[in-house]
Parts: sequence; C-alpha cells; structure tokens
Amino acid sequence: MDAAMEYLMSGDPAIRWQVMRDLLDAPADEVAAERARVAREGWGARLLAEQGEDGLWDGGVYRPGWVDESRPMYDAWTATHFSLQQLVDLGVDPTDPAVRTAILRVRENVRWDAGEPYFAGETEPCLNGVVLTIGAYFGEADERPVHSLLARQLPDGGWNCWAEYGARVASLHSTICALEGLRDWEQATGGTAVVRAARHRGEEYLLERGLMRRRSTGEIIDPRFTMASYPVRWFYDVLRGLEYMRRARPERDARCAEAVELIRSHSDGDGLWHLENVHEGPTLFDMEGVPEGLPSRWVTLRALRVLRWWDAA
Repeated sequence: MDAAMEYLMSGDPAIRWQVMRDLLDAPADEVAAERARVAREGWGARLLAEQGEDGLWDGGVYRPGWVDESRPMYDAWTATHFSLQQLVDLGVDPTDPAVRTAILRVRENVRWDAGEPYFAGETEPCLNGVVLTIGAYFGEADERPVHSLLARQLPDGGWNCWAEYGARVASLHSTICALEGLRDWEQATGGTAVVRAARHRGEEYLLERGLMRRRSTGEIIDPRFTMASYPVRWFYDVLRGLEYMRRARPERDARCAEAVELIRSHSDGDGLWHLENVHEGPTLFDMEGVPEGLPSRWVTLRALRVLRWWDAA
C-alpha cells in the first residue's frame, strides 16, 4: 500500500470504507463491515448524537434555531439540512437502527417554514436538489422537489436560486445541486423520460463551459471554482463537478479533460491533495481539523476517485 493509501486508511471509518470500495477494490463483505462502523463511531456517530428528539439538529431546519432571521449573517452549517447532507457524504448505512430512528424523527417532525414536510422540499433549486439526494439515500424519495426543479429550469439548461428575483442565467452552484438531486432521485425510483431530459440539459450547461469557463469569453467564471473544498455544502467547484460526471457519465466526455488535468496538477509531491477553500460558518464539530493549504483526506479521496475513473481505459 502506497503512502497516499496509508494516509487515507488511517482516517475515520467514513473515509476508510469509501477508499476500500472505490480505490482498493476490497471484498464486498469487508467494505460492508467497515461501513457499518460509520454510525457507531467517529464522525457518523457523533453527528447522529447531535440530533434532538424533535428531529432537528441545532434547533433548526436550514439555519440553526439561534439565528435571528431578521438580521443578516453568514451561512451556518449546524442545522438539519446540512447535517443530513453530511450523513449522506459519510456514507452511513441507511438501514442501521440508529439511522432509521434519526430519519423517522425527521419525517414525522421536521417542517419547513411554510409547513411542508422536510422531504417535500421548499422552493430554491439548490435546496431542493440536496433534499432529493438526502431523500433518495435514506429511502424517502419524494416527487415534489422534482416537480419544483422541472418548473424552475432556465432556458440555458441550468438553475439559479435567484431566478425568482430576476436572474435569467444559470448558476453553477444551483445547477450542481439540482443535477445531483435529480440523478439520485432517478437512481432510487427509476426516473422518467422528462426528468432524464432535464438532467441531460443541465449536464450540457456544465459541459459546454468545460465545468469552469464562461461560454462567451472562455474565461474562468470564478477562481474559487478551481479550488477544492470540503464539505461542499451548496457551493460548486470543479472537483464537485467531476465527481458528478464520474457517476452520471461513466463513459467520459472529452469536455471534462481540462478540469481533470487541473485536478491532477494540484497533487502535491506526496500524492495528496490539499484543502484549498473552506466555506466559512459555524459547524457542529471539525471533522479533519485541517486548515486551508494542508492535505485533506476528503479532498484526496475525491481527487483520486476522479482520476481513477478518468484514467481507466
């Protein structure tokens, strides 16, 4: 085992089981045994323990209960929506009894401000995309966020959470969340031809821009899109875009090539990748304790997963 694999395998069970499955091709029973540990120890167990009896994390659905919504503030990542998103990323076993209890609490108790159940979603595309991913993962797939996304897809093929305030062109942030959610919903339910067509239009929106460039000028849309982040929350970056394409278009599309080589070039001399952009805001706990500019197991895992997909021939 090389140094990068040793580094990854010395991490939390949430990292180890994904390394075993995606990079080491470990036997399925060994992968399952490691995955089962996620809900019982480390980050997964700690996150599950943060949920209240009312189904909420930190007393709120999208923002924690202590936030004064009448006063402007930066994002906070401690409430229910982002905690559930993180449980999906950790790969916690959705059939684990502790996980089932947590999801039952959410289904029975958690409501958006308008009174709709959590898994019914809300209105913003970035929010509904993440809700679809969460619902599909935990066996709570609901069609209502799908209908909302279909109704809000823009003529250019993408989505923008500011469309209701006048935005007429898509945002990569909103688009990647919507695409992930639609694909995950399709995987869970079988999908429909209408949803697949919408998803393909959204993918073309990204691919026509090489996952990071303006179609009009060829310029990088935002330098932060070239910087690997984790957790991604609602933010877009090239690595997130490639992780999506790895799953949605396993046959590979040549328009991803520049983005892949960008990720490859960011490896350090030890075969690791660094955390390049932290999305600031309160968190329940710090998983890796890694500041910007130092190696990250999450970023390394995701980068190696993308390169393994791309380099397979």
